[in-house]
Amino acid sequence: MLRNFLTVGSWTMLSRVLGLIRDQLLAAFLGAGPVQDAYLVSLRLPNMFRRLFGEGAFNAAFVPMFTAKYETEGRTAALRFAGQALSALIAWLVILTVLCELFMPLIISILAPGFQGERFALALTLTQITFPYMVMICAAALVSGVLNGLGKFGAASAAYLSFNIIGIAAIFLGAYVWHNVAFTSAWGVTISGVVQLGALYWAAHRAGVAPHLIRPSFSQDIRALLRRMGPGLVGSGVTQMNLMVDTIISTRLPVGSPSILYFADRINQLPLGVLGAAAGTTLLPLLTRHVANKDRVSLHASLNRALDYALLLTLPATVGLIALAPSIMAGLFSYGHFTVADAMKSAQSLRAYALGLPAFVLIKVFSPGFFAEGDTSTPVRIGFFTLALNLVLNLALYKPLAHVGPPLASTIAALVNVAILAVLLRRRDVFKPDPRLKSRVTRIVGAAIMMGLWVAAAQKFVAPDLPNWHGVWRLGMLGALIIFGGVVYAISLDALKVVKLRDAAAALQTRIARCRTR
Repeated sequence: MLRNFLTVGSWTMLSRVLGLIRDQLLAAFLGAGPVQDAYLVSLRLPNMFRRLFGEGAFNAAFVPMFTAKYETEGRTAALRFAGQALSALIAWLVILTVLCELFMPLIISILAPGFQGERFALALTLTQITFPYMVMICAAALVSGVLNGLGKFGAASAAYLSFNIIGIAAIFLGAYVWHNVAFTSAWGVTISGVVQLGALYWAAHRAGVAPHLIRPSFSQDIRALLRRMGPGLVGSGVTQMNLMVDTIISTRLPVGSPSILYFADRINQLPLGVLGAAAGTTLLPLLTRHVANKDRVSLHASLNRALDYALLLTLPATVGLIALAPSIMAGLFSYGHFTVADAMKSAQSLRAYALGLPAFVLIKVFSPGFFAEGDTSTPVRIGFFTLALNLVLNLALYKPLAHVGPPLASTIAALVNVAILAVLLRRRDVFKPDPRLKSRVTRIVGAAIMMGLWVAAAQKFVAPDLPNWHGVWRLGMLGALIIFGGVVYAISLDALKVVKLRDAAAALQTRIARCRTR
């Protein structure tokens, strides 16, 4: 499991780094203003459906069924089922795309009620360009699910790099060739969906597991898939409605607020996307096998180790983001049209998001515990409660706290969500913390706090006004502080007997020696 976890995490990290470069370019060329706001809203709708149908309920229902069918009925039956599912998914999404394109003005007025005039017209046009991306990326997610269900995580994770590679190229073309960054970026989104689907299908074809399109039908397997998918669709829909609430509220804030919140969330998503995606992707097929084999001991061990691996990196990321938020936002984004004042506002939002980072990651870790047992209805009830909580908190906080209100509301809702998930999984004997997990988490918390204190003190002593430094020096000092924090964290882990640095160094030397002999 650790190898798969690291494989997915490594590719996802590379994708996130490229995504960070893409976001830096967007900030530099568009700043935090009406054009950026409109472009970011145009991404919200296709991404919502992508997470709903591609990575949410559909995949959560499809992967366990595909894995179980492959294990019990063989490759041919499993691929037949995958082809039926792919055909049904594409047929439904094409119909949905046509309808949404026709009624897009009404949809934008609901999604961005605070947009008027130029921002509304631009958001409408850009969303009509980006929306077809949903069809391609959802189909790509299903093919990715086939590969993941068979333990082939590398190819599926690598294919998603194309979104950011094409996005970066589109920004440069828009800036220096066509002189319209927003439009070229929107077209880049749709084109990247075609590339990702093609790359994943090619990888599946090479592995001999490519599903083939057939005439859509409501076969027994598809009906079973829809029954499993139904409650999960509502549950995933609740999560996306939470994000939609944040978007709606942000459009009612001053111009530039959606952009400020977006860039803060993107930094928060860097560790969340790497660790949460890696844990969720690798855990679901593994836990499904343990449940199918009625192996509770392995089920407990796998979930405990996933929590261990996730928190080992999530907690220091949380503390680091809180300690260095102003310097991070200024160092990464305060160039071109994105000012230092914009960066400071975004840093305030980042701190509010970062408080909930461990909860966001643990939701990704705990959710497969329900999906593996075929239970998608319980998360629905939890989701409705947290949706209501998020809505109430947003309405209560967005006026007094402005751009800090929506992220703080999301954080509180996520903390409540993960607490309920953990309690229910423990009652079902799916989650059973062992002494090793309890001991290591306590020590990891101590090491993360120690790191945060040292980093904050170092910045205050060496560079108290770091956000106002010149770009190159500012970025260099930020890198030095992050490296210093990593060293302090590693030493603290060693001192608290979480990780033995000598053993890790010896293992690294052994790997290097093996590579040289090959």
